[in-house]
Amino acid sequence: MIGVFGGSGFYSLLENASAKEMDTPHGKPSSKITIGSIAGKDVAFIARHGERHQYPPHTIPYKANIWAFKQLGVERIIAPSAVGSLKKEIKPGEFLVPEQFVNFTRRDDTYYNDETVHIASHEPYCPYLRDLLISTGKEMDLPVHGKGTVVVINGPRFASHAESNMYRAMGFDIINMTQYPECVLAREQEICYANISIITDYDTGVKDDPTIKPVSIEEVLRVFKENN
Repeated sequence: MIGVFGGSGFYSLLENASAKEMDTPHGKPSSKITIGSIAGKDVAFIARHGERHQYPPHTIPYKANIWAFKQLGVERIIAPSAVGSLKKEIKPGEFLVPEQFVNFTRRDDTYYNDETVHIASHEPYCPYLRDLLISTGKEMDLPVHGKGTVVVINGPRFASHAESNMYRAMGFDIINMTQYPECVLAREQEICYANISIITDYDTGVKDDPTIKPVSIEEVLRVFKENN
């Protein structure tokens, strides 16, 4: 089974869909799990921010979401998300399939708080799924960047100019609020995970181009809707 996190626009892609209420040792998932099929494949879908978009990034029940997918038998997760660009050449309306993350959040990020378990995260995103997403995007003539590093911030506020400049100076490509701890929790549950980053904005703008303005929620929603 394939698991997908995303927004409500995904429902229309599912055939023979039904909703399932689930509970986990880590609480309820963000939404009911919608189970259906796409091109003959079984797909389970969770609305990451809830069916009414009621969960801001720092309160999403990440552990419950991943646990529910595991209980359903999900083996691979495709996780689209909105991101801001930190580089002029990575433009709003384009896509990026990240290969690395840097975590700047303060979230519960493990199922192993009561025992010592170490996991490898040198390659945090599934290379098989990454290659599949990149090649499929190119086949569809979509503007896809095949590598990059995402810095994940706690939210819900956007970055300050100083923070954004620091992230650029550190060499990061995009900025997001939800990819961590989602990706490492999936790894702890031995589920392959890859992200499709939908570039919606230029974060705090572009210093040498005054026409490119800092991020606004209206612009994020407009571009995200188009790319969905």
